[in-house]
Amino acid sequence: MILTLYFSKRQIQSLSIDQQTRVLNDLDEKFHKMAELIMEGPSIGKVIDNQVPSRELALSFYILWICSHAHAMRQRKVLDDNEWAGWLQWMRNCFRKGTIKERWKRVEQDRWFNPAFQDFVNINSWRKSPKLIKNNDYNNKFRLALKDMWLSY
Repeated sequence: MILTLYFSKRQIQSLSIDQQTRVLNDLDEKFHKMAELIMEGPSIGKVIDNQVPSRELALSFYILWICSHAHAMRQRKVLDDNEWAGWLQWMRNCFRKGTIKERWKRVEQDRWFNPAFQDFVNINSWRKSPKLIKNNDYNNKFRLALKDMWLSY
C-alpha cells in the first residue's frame, strides 16, 4: 500500500512537470511566430518595445529567448547533462564572440526575461564584472552552485 502511494505520488509529480513543459513549449511556439513576424518587418516590433526597430534587435531578442528557454528546460530536467553542455557552449559562444552581450546589457535592465535566467547570465563569466545578487546566505549558495555548475562544463 505504501509503495503504491509512493509511486502514485511520483507519477503525479511527473505529469505535473510534463504539463508545465508542454505549456512552456506552447508559449515558446507563440514567441517563435512573433519573432518571425518581427524579423520580416522590424517596424512592427514597436508594438512591444519602442526602441529603434531593426532585424538585429529582433534576432537578438530571439536568441536570448532561445537561451532562456534552454535554461528553463534544464531547470525542469528535460535536457540531460550532454544536451545542456551543448546549449551552454552555444550560449557561451554567443556572448563571447557575438554582439549579444551588448544587447543583453541593454535589455536586462527592463527585466524582459525569467529572473532565474537573468541571474544565471549575470552570475557567470560571460560578463567581465558579474552582477552580484543580494548578499544573503541563500543567494550566495545559489550563486556558488551556479558558478560551480558553470565551471564544471
